Amino acid sequence: MRKIIDQFSRFFVGALFIFSGLIKLNDPIGTEIKMEEYFEVFADDFGSFFLFFKSYALEIGFILIVLEVVLGIAVLINYRMNITTKILLALIVFFTFLTFYSAYFNKVTDCGCFGDAIKLTPWQSFTKDVILIVFILHLFWYRKTYQPVLYSREGNIVIIISTIVCIGLGVYAIRHLPFIDFRAYKIGNNIPQQMQPQEQPKFEYIFQRKDNGEEVRSAEYLPDTLVYKYVSVRQTNEDKTKAKITDYTVSTVEGEDITQSTFQGEKLLFIIYDVSKASVSNIDKIRQLVKDLDGKVEMMVLTASSSEQFEAFRHEYQLAVPYYFVDATVLKTIIRSNPGITVWKDGTVKGMWHHNDTPDAAEVLEKLKTD
Repeated sequence: MRKIIDQFSRFFVGALFIFSGLIKLNDPIGTEIKMEEYFEVFADDFGSFFLFFKSYALEIGFILIVLEVVLGIAVLINYRMNITTKILLALIVFFTFLTFYSAYFNKVTDCGCFGDAIKLTPWQSFTKDVILIVFILHLFWYRKTYQPVLYSREGNIVIIISTIVCIGLGVYAIRHLPFIDFRAYKIGNNIPQQMQPQEQPKFEYIFQRKDNGEEVRSAEYLPDTLVYKYVSVRQTNEDKTKAKITDYTVSTVEGEDITQSTFQGEKLLFIIYDVSKASVSNIDKIRQLVKDLDGKVEMMVLTASSSEQFEAFRHEYQLAVPYYFVDATVLKTIIRSNPGITVWKDGTVKGMWHHNDTPDAAEVLEKLKTD
């Protein structure tokens, strides 16, 4: 019996850590955003010193991501289980605290455990961690009895190569864009459609028969009060009645809402959510793109910086494009690049580029031709 539990624990914990890590390795910037959210919450609740860690959210998140994947692989091959299980236990205790704190105090509504690929409620995340901790405790308790699958030298090589590959993939995703885009703003999505509920609400009514007390469930309200006694009602598709995008709004310097105009015709959007942190390493390519597309495509800059900050920025770098204001979190969700570039046609996302991959005018126009 113990052998079965040992094997299941090993594969369950290892596979889940690898899966969770790879999902986040696909989008380290997303993990950075989530870490910043946690540090802001902790700064309000426990002390402002947590804001210090906010500046290193990307580095802290990246280390945790790589650690998740490598620990998952280590468990699968029974690599140095004494130290591996200790680190695993420390990590899962930390994660369980975060998810419980988020759930109980309703502080962070999405822990980001599986990035944007699988959304979990805070209590679902906490439950997942509690289940994990049971199997990790089993591995920890019997840690000294497990024999490594590989010899010491081969095991070291696997762990070292895994670490290098993870770092390489993560750095590439940071310097470009996620390999797989799970967000609502991904290429091919129509933004106005994403702002609408996916389904109409559906309900399940619960009644009790008056003659024999039998419980009856119905998709419709049963009006016969002589036969049925109403007990309760619940919505069965609550998760699908919420729009995927709820917070996208665009306004002018004067405060006028021009959200709908961004869905009209062909738009080339430059996303610069924070000019103080914006990379200018490819600003010459961006300026050239603006020049080459002048009069061919309507261009807009979406920013969360103040008008004073952005005016100074665009004059310094001669970026002759009108700018509008959008919430910083929304802009970070639209594209994981600062600055980033995306082209929309009638509200449908046709192309998206990191500033390190700034396209030329021909590439942008070609994207707009596609159906």
